[in-house]
Amino acid sequence: MRSRQRMFAAVMRLLLKCLRLGRRRRFKLVRQVEQLWHYGHLCLRSLLYNSFTNGDVVLDSLFEPVYWLVDHVTRWFGVVFVALVIGLTSSIVAIVYICLLPLILQTYTPAWICWHLAYGHWNLIMIVFHYYMAITTSPGHPPQTKDDLTGVSVCRKCIAPKPARTHHCSICNRCVLKMDHHCPWLNNCVGHYNHRYFFSFCLFMTMGCIYCSISGWEMFRDAYAAIERMKLLEKERLQVAANQTYYQTPPPTFSFRQRAFHKSVVYLWVLCSSVALALGALTLWHAALITRGETSIERHINKKERQRLQKKGKVFRNPYSYGSWDNWKVFLGVDTPRHWLTRVLLPSPHLPHGTGLSWDLPPCVTEQRSPLLAI
Repeated sequence: MRSRQRMFAAVMRLLLKCLRLGRRRRFKLVRQVEQLWHYGHLCLRSLLYNSFTNGDVVLDSLFEPVYWLVDHVTRWFGVVFVALVIGLTSSIVAIVYICLLPLILQTYTPAWICWHLAYGHWNLIMIVFHYYMAITTSPGHPPQTKDDLTGVSVCRKCIAPKPARTHHCSICNRCVLKMDHHCPWLNNCVGHYNHRYFFSFCLFMTMGCIYCSISGWEMFRDAYAAIERMKLLEKERLQVAANQTYYQTPPPTFSFRQRAFHKSVVYLWVLCSSVALALGALTLWHAALITRGETSIERHINKKERQRLQKKGKVFRNPYSYGSWDNWKVFLGVDTPRHWLTRVLLPSPHLPHGTGLSWDLPPCVTEQRSPLLAI
């Protein structure tokens, strides 16, 4: 009896010991899994952590495939956009010379004829010159060596020196001096050496479209009324022809030349008015940026920097702005009063101030300012 009790007690002790050991092993396994989870989570956060990460960075990362697609489409269709600009502009010029100019010479007074001939040809020359210079002039690129550059950073995409105001163009796959944007209508970047040509082209093209819209308003109204009359008479002619034989069908009321003339006038006015609205808004936007001494890219950078300093109770000042009037003089390259005629109102291939690698005080700026670090 006692031997059985001893045996039963030994079995029970062994069973309790096994249960206690299994529980310890189970708890130990759970602790190991928790440690591995926390360690992996910590590693992941350490690899992805960035103090500058915010909602904008996340959105940029999500839209990166879209940006890649747009960059490549813009790169390959740049030639098409340039051909489209040349084709549309040439069609407007052809309509003016073939359709409108003979009418102006027959109906206008000599004073108005001289005005239209002088202003129209001057505006056309300015448009052609600045567009040609904008698409053929390189915007400027920084050198690949850092020997002659001081205080520059390194571009993380092309691993090359990156002076102040220089940015990387993902379409051209190069860094551009004082980059404003990549314009598909030029198939070229807008930068330090062709920024003035781009803005002048936008300005004179807008002026030319407004001139054509205002000058051709009365012609447009008459042409539109004539086209509506054509449609009405054509409808009546077909109704009459349905009740007559083939030989009794009346001839067309308007000739092919008259139809082409009226439709060309309507096409000219609609196209010029649309371009004047769209391109005029873009020109005003760039004029505001030039007044503030900024580019399109610097506008976003300065806005964030202004908000950051405002939270600290500080005031942001653009280091590249010399005042509204001086900003325009620097941008247009006006050093003397006669330059407003020779460099602004007449075609001029003069170079901008500076090399785009450093930003010293231009000679045309009257206000001396202490140098500031680039942003």
